[in-house]
Amino acid sequence: MQGKIIRGIAGFYYVHVAEPETTGKIYECKARGIFRKDNRKPLVGDNVELAVLDEEQALGSIEALLPRKSELIRPAVANVDQALVIFAITRPQPNFNLLDRFLIMMEQQKLPCVICFNKLDTDSERVGETYQKIYTDCGYRTLLVSAKEQSNIEELREVLGGKTTTVAGPSGVGKSSIINCLQDNIQMQTGSISVKIDRGKHTTRHSELIAISEDTYILDTPGFSSLGMFHLTPEELAGYYPEFTEPEKYCKFSGCAHINEPVCGVKNAVEEGEISPIRYENYKLLYGELKAANSRK
Repeated sequence: MQGKIIRGIAGFYYVHVAEPETTGKIYECKARGIFRKDNRKPLVGDNVELAVLDEEQALGSIEALLPRKSELIRPAVANVDQALVIFAITRPQPNFNLLDRFLIMMEQQKLPCVICFNKLDTDSERVGETYQKIYTDCGYRTLLVSAKEQSNIEELREVLGGKTTTVAGPSGVGKSSIINCLQDNIQMQTGSISVKIDRGKHTTRHSELIAISEDTYILDTPGFSSLGMFHLTPEELAGYYPEFTEPEKYCKFSGCAHINEPVCGVKNAVEEGEISPIRYENYKLLYGELKAANSRK
């Protein structure tokens, strides 16, 4: 039997086995000692082969780890296909510096990223459309949704379909409400998870995959309040701003930093409205931060 590890706590692994037209079943498993001998540790997101030890109690043993197609360092999870980052359109106002940091972090891990702006129902001035255009123009799939009114939730569900997605966002943006909307047809399954992993309630928070359909999983990412730049040099930063690629061809100097140089295609593109001033100002802030960090080494 094959399944996917959705959570690991204190040596126990909770494996979701998909079943057509049902929410599937979760088995509490231990991993065979052979993994420790090989210095291989199962991760959340791993696809595994398991042997059922007790069907009634849903107990099993992980017999083999199937090959990983990807592995994230932060959070430590295997086989993630994409990232979904959620911000509110308003209340609270989006922190674009934090958003851009996350996009850079995901790009470094070669993970496609989808951006979701929630609370469309509060957007009386329609600023969400402006935010959407900024990031769509940079090449990111960007959605406007309302968890409260369930607007465009089906579009979001389609974007997630058939994939394992790590979900991140700061507090107060409605991330939990969106996740609940995506789970609205499988409340029994989420309840069974909480019962099954009761022993983990008082431990440090762990990453957990949530099945929202037979082959679709989401991972709520803890620890999103601040993100480091992950060993970038200042000179590498521009490569993580895809909208800089074309204007850079018109920079006079090779290795242009796009800040103080007199003839700069990127700065011209900002002045002409081809590059968002929000994105450019964040670039300058992050460039300064990286330059200061590298000077201290």
